[in-house]
Amino acid sequence: MIGEPEFDGAGETRPAQSAEQAEEPPSRGREAAGAGAPRPWPWALGGAVLASAVWAGGLYALGDRLAAPEVSYRATRNLCLDFEARALSRIAGDLHRYRPVHRENEHPAVRGAGCALQNGESVSTLTVRAQVDLHRKTDPGPEFDAPSAAWTFTETGGGRVEEVRGLGERALLLVGPADMWVELKVLHGGAVFTVVATGTGSERNTPADTAALRSAMVEDTRELMAVLKK
Repeated sequence: MIGEPEFDGAGETRPAQSAEQAEEPPSRGREAAGAGAPRPWPWALGGAVLASAVWAGGLYALGDRLAAPEVSYRATRNLCLDFEARALSRIAGDLHRYRPVHRENEHPAVRGAGCALQNGESVSTLTVRAQVDLHRKTDPGPEFDAPSAAWTFTETGGGRVEEVRGLGERALLLVGPADMWVELKVLHGGAVFTVVATGTGSERNTPADTAALRSAMVEDTRELMAVLKK
């Protein structure tokens, strides 16, 4: 609101102040307002810097953990050609004679290839399945010890797990009940090799020396790893 003009001692008039201007303290000018603005506390600034550093460090550690694993093996075009299974064939007869079956799976996360072999046409006494999985995104190491579905099914029937030394980074031999089912798993970087041998259950037809069967599986897997090595 504008008031009436005021007279000073010299007889000159000066504009009247508004009510708001009259009530404003003299110290509240533009500079005074800037000088009186609250400043951030030093501990608040330090906390923000510390939080940023911790977040950056955690992000770096997470990125390192999630980094793609090193894969030092090439992808196979036909695993049945690369997996010759010569040691197993010496035990149970030529495993490549009867219609080898090759399968492969191309995925951005895992490049998989499989091969199924048997030593008979309509009736076989030994079936062998080989699998190679090349993990491109995440490290398979933390899950390597997880049992396969077949092992979980037979675990209550007296199976056992044995560690195989000198093969890849880690290697496990899973033996089913009555030694009729054997699985060899090998971990090396981002690559996982699996060979499974299954018998028919007939004492006459099944390889009598189970130790020889396991030894042949290790030998053939080692040879396959050498063939696929980059």
